[in-house]
Amino acid sequence: MAYPQLEGNMCSAVLDISTVPVDPDEYVRELMRWHFRPETGSPYWLRRASTLGFDPIADVRTFDDLRRFPNVIDEFRDVAIEDLIPRGLDGADRVIAGIFESGGTTGLPKRFVMFDRWMEFALGWDEFHYAELGTLNTLAIAPSGPHMFGEFAARRARRHHGVKFTVDLDPRWIKSLIARGDTEQADRYAEHLIDQAAHILTTQSVGILITTPPLLERLARRPELVEAVRAQVRFICWSGAHMDADSRDIFRQEIFPGIPVKGLYGSTTILGMSRERPEEHPDGLPVFDAPSPYIVFRVVRPGTDTDVEFGERGQVVMNHLTKYALLPNNPERDMATKVRALPGALGCAVADVGPVATFGDRAVIEGVY
Repeated sequence: MAYPQLEGNMCSAVLDISTVPVDPDEYVRELMRWHFRPETGSPYWLRRASTLGFDPIADVRTFDDLRRFPNVIDEFRDVAIEDLIPRGLDGADRVIAGIFESGGTTGLPKRFVMFDRWMEFALGWDEFHYAELGTLNTLAIAPSGPHMFGEFAARRARRHHGVKFTVDLDPRWIKSLIARGDTEQADRYAEHLIDQAAHILTTQSVGILITTPPLLERLARRPELVEAVRAQVRFICWSGAHMDADSRDIFRQEIFPGIPVKGLYGSTTILGMSRERPEEHPDGLPVFDAPSPYIVFRVVRPGTDTDVEFGERGQVVMNHLTKYALLPNNPERDMATKVRALPGALGCAVADVGPVATFGDRAVIEGVY
């Protein structure tokens, strides 16, 4: 697709993606100027600005001011992708990695543009977990398109100079089976996935295993696959569904001792993920930190905009805040315990993440993803 280009780079340097700390209020102000100036903003946000009831450039001066934004995420179910591309992006910043969709858990999927430069940064955010692993092949029992999970797995394999073996998972189909009460077919489908993974694990060299907790549990029921993993896998990454503290402890201490079992928490609706903190939370649950100021969490009392206290449980509110996309003040379909963020980071960290029972008047079906 061809899009009109602007002369020169009109982006403030503070908006360049980097691990260098920035002043959070300055960052938010520059972000508002970027997304709501006619020269640089996306058609979607420039059009939506007239309905907000406030002036984002004049009135949004701090991170807390982002609470003024309504939840617009449902509009991403049918907005034209071309309208989501900021006009100010040029050169390498404009290269698109893919168009990715939400899982469709709570209705028709939402679609988002993932830009290549942002995707590489988001992947690198978690790279410290993998830095010492060296050259390894990856097996991903995970969805490919239209979900971003598969693309992240492919790029992970390339970073480790190996190949990606894949078992393609259709999470929407298995959720559809569960929704209509066909648990027998859902179970058969999940076992079909493990059958395919078994052939790869027992015939090929696999060093990194990427999958979801429900599928990891099914894999662990087969002694021959447990032995195959113990013999060659050096890192297990789980994501896409929640894992309770007891299951996590059993995986790490009993089933796969000595193999790091690390989680990622994120979603397509924030175009990225948070990473598991190296140190343990007192209750044994993983703590997830987001790459502030680009992705920022809050935890609120359900149905309100009131933040819970640290240590309390509430609904996760996500914010994606980059020059590539603006997705502010978005209540997610997850509950979590609020944990203090790392020094200098906006928002909070989260632990004990799990799905809400209903979301937008719909029952939430986690399935295997």
